[in-house]
Amino acid sequence: MIAAMRPDIDNIDEYVRNTTARAFSVVASALGIPALLPFLKAVCQSKKFWQARHTGIKIVQQIAILMGFAVLPHLRSLVEIIEHGLSDENQKVRTITALSLAALAKAAAPYGVESFDSVLKPLWKGIRSHRGKVLAAFLKAIGFIIPLMDALYASYYTKEVMVILIREFQSPDEEMKKIVLKVVKQCVSTEGVESDYIRNDILPEFFRNFWVRRMALDRRNYNQLVDTTVEIANKVGVADIVGRVVEDLKDESEPYRRMVMETIEKVVANLGASDIDARLEELLIDGILYAFQEQTSDDANVMLNGFGAVVNALGQRVKPYLPQIRGTIKWRLNNKSAKVRQQAADLISRIAVVMKQCHEEQLMGHLGVVLYEYLGEEYPEVLGSILGALKAIVNVIGMTKMTPPIKDLLPRLTPILKNRHEKVQENCIDLVGRIADRGAEFVPAREWMRICFELLEMLKAHKKGIRRATVNTFVYIAKAIGPQDVLATLKNNLKVQERQNRVCTTVAIAIVAETCSPFTVLPALIKNFILENLIVCVHYQYF
Repeated sequence: MIAAMRPDIDNIDEYVRNTTARAFSVVASALGIPALLPFLKAVCQSKKFWQARHTGIKIVQQIAILMGFAVLPHLRSLVEIIEHGLSDENQKVRTITALSLAALAKAAAPYGVESFDSVLKPLWKGIRSHRGKVLAAFLKAIGFIIPLMDALYASYYTKEVMVILIREFQSPDEEMKKIVLKVVKQCVSTEGVESDYIRNDILPEFFRNFWVRRMALDRRNYNQLVDTTVEIANKVGVADIVGRVVEDLKDESEPYRRMVMETIEKVVANLGASDIDARLEELLIDGILYAFQEQTSDDANVMLNGFGAVVNALGQRVKPYLPQIRGTIKWRLNNKSAKVRQQAADLISRIAVVMKQCHEEQLMGHLGVVLYEYLGEEYPEVLGSILGALKAIVNVIGMTKMTPPIKDLLPRLTPILKNRHEKVQENCIDLVGRIADRGAEFVPAREWMRICFELLEMLKAHKKGIRRATVNTFVYIAKAIGPQDVLATLKNNLKVQERQNRVCTTVAIAIVAETCSPFTVLPALIKNFILENLIVCVHYQYF
């Protein structure tokens, strides 16, 4: 294998050399790294062609990427083979050496820091003398080595490298920005780096250089900036981060507002809202309401998730703002855009639990009536969200306090069961099942039998979740009105041709038997076998 690929090691074409390096890494994973070490040492120290040295070091990088943790027993040998590349005369060799060290450190984490002792000094000298792509590669290597260190050393080296990182905050190169953000994230997440140091030395420059509109336009930088900011928040707390970005929720640029909202959502979801004082709370609610109302793009989930996360984190502190939130929801439920209506209904689902914590049953009852009036919605995605919002309200407010009353709500749901849209089916059946479980006495038995006949069609659904919800609803109805009528409906369904339908029906009969006691089901089943000679395989293990 080595003889066959040897001519390609110093090929002029970089694509050929990269492919050769990947092939050698596969050979190393098959034969074991020790078998390739003498060859790698010879190639990496080639004096004749820099291309050969470049390919040899690239092989080490590919071995680390391919084999991961398996490089740990050979880590010191691999580092010693490539360490001279950090001071190579060729810039590309220096760059690939730093990237290979980064790959080795990433593969070995959180162990093996002692293997990198010999390269720390060249790396530190390199970040002070290099610029551009070589500096980016050196910073990347340091970013993966620092988390391997003990807390004391990690703190010292972080402060040393941070001087260079803060200088590079102003770099116009997008790739450099991405690497700088990644290294900052790795450094601040390391044990031993104090929150006061981050708060005083890093945050001012970090926000001044990175939290600008242009960062929201490049998706990769957007994601890296959000992740790094969340990691910094884990060290310095919620208030320091949210306080710096909350005003930007009212920025003119929608992509930038979306980035701010996503960051706040992740920070608040991780750390809660206990650090947020009254003034910041007002600014935050005002900002998320503005950002929620002013959105125009199709990517509405970020705003919805952010709104839900903030409201749920604040809990009972949201009570003074609920009338304003209700007004926003009602106005958007009446919007001509289907997406806006759907989002408003989804928001009710997210914050229903908080409204209950704030003892706003009257407010939820009012929203229940509003949603009930929109059950004639023509767009199935919106109707599914409306049913989900009704389900959330029913769950928290209970059957007795629900408005409209359950006896009026259920007959409106029966025709919706015929809708073939999966989201509508799933939410509607879940809602009917919840009513059958907790409030069956509010509805006459005849209405439940009508629903049973409609539910038989649901057993043909492609989505397993719908079929499972249907089976559970049959069981709730059997508990409510007695198993005999439900069993008669299910027995007739065993005659259909589709196997899936018969299997689901059989499972429903088995769970009815488990819930209502087997003696209520067995006589009818035995009679059915004798009279009609049906060959039906009933899963007796459920009994």
